[in-house]
Amino acid sequence: MSKPLDGIRIVEVAMWAFVPACGGMLSDLGAEVIKIEPPTGDPLRGLSIGAIGGGGGIDLSWESYNRGKKSVTLDLKQPEGRAVLMKLCEGADVFLTNLLPPARLAMGIDADTIRARFPGIIYASGSGTGPNGPDAAKGGYDAITFWARGGVSSAVTDDEADFPVGPPGPAFGDTLSGSMLAGAICAAIAKKARTGEASTVDVSLLGTAMWSMQRFIAQSTMDGIDKFPRPRDRKPYNVLVHNYRTADNRFLALCMLQADKYWAPFCEAAGRPDLAADPRYANARLRAENVDACFAEMQALFASRTLAEWREILNRQDGQWDVVQHVGEIHKDAQVRANDLVQTVDYGDGSTIPLVAVPMLFDGAPMPARRSPDLGANSDEVLAALGYDEEAIIDLKVKGVVF
Repeated sequence: MSKPLDGIRIVEVAMWAFVPACGGMLSDLGAEVIKIEPPTGDPLRGLSIGAIGGGGGIDLSWESYNRGKKSVTLDLKQPEGRAVLMKLCEGADVFLTNLLPPARLAMGIDADTIRARFPGIIYASGSGTGPNGPDAAKGGYDAITFWARGGVSSAVTDDEADFPVGPPGPAFGDTLSGSMLAGAICAAIAKKARTGEASTVDVSLLGTAMWSMQRFIAQSTMDGIDKFPRPRDRKPYNVLVHNYRTADNRFLALCMLQADKYWAPFCEAAGRPDLAADPRYANARLRAENVDACFAEMQALFASRTLAEWREILNRQDGQWDVVQHVGEIHKDAQVRANDLVQTVDYGDGSTIPLVAVPMLFDGAPMPARRSPDLGANSDEVLAALGYDEEAIIDLKVKGVVF
């Protein structure tokens, strides 16, 4: 089966997680992604967050965001290194970067310079807060720009908390923003195919956080408030939209927004038709008016049975619900397995690693994930394809341009 981006070549000059995650997604979708790394490599290689197997083991952060790419080591501070990069750009569809604007300008790889030399190339950048404004030249990270500045942390932190809630896992905002950037690049590819015009596109961590928080941002702007309170009283307005604790200390998430449609069938399936017959709970308005009593009944009801028992009960009615799963359970989920959303990838040395698939199915099938490259693994291959003979490649290595 052909992949959606077969035949598309992307030159990536990026590091850390945000923009590399975008490149990894585009690689899984079929693009040839040539990652340009400095002689010391992308610093994410040495961060050892998510590493398994002790020292020298597999780093899952690196693998997750650099899947399927080719690695070429170039010293872009040297003219010869930039010359190789320009030859790569001659045959590229997309130039992808997250280097800060001053560094891009110093290296001659800013948007104006690249687009002037290669008017047909799509120039795509990932930024902290956007390409305009007083902070345009500043960097950004997931934890500070997406999570903190973007209002996400504040929105999930209780008013009385000692400190703000942090991200739920590594590169949470980076991967969301990388997906947004991948979408922008695909839109630019479609535009070029339709009009022949190449675009300059930018996606920021801040902008992606705001897109995710747009409902609250719109309302707070209209209402003139800084923060929506998180009251101590967690009583729901609709008792069928809440997280309930089970007898074995697990949680079930209910989201039955059409409360009157699902109330009686739920009560019947749960063995409590008396709740549906109680005139205090006859409809959504009355249940809201009598929420103290109704909510107490629901909490006691869910606490009376285990998660396994509730799975069986809730499957007998049509209201929407799900289990609050732990991350270590997700790979065993029947739907995850059926859709091949966690794939086993051959690492090339007899070992395998699990990687989450790009969450896009084409013709019912997911895109297969591949391992990431070793540092400089494809330097000789890529340079040879550009017309450099063996002597020229050796010369570049002697000069420290290629490693």
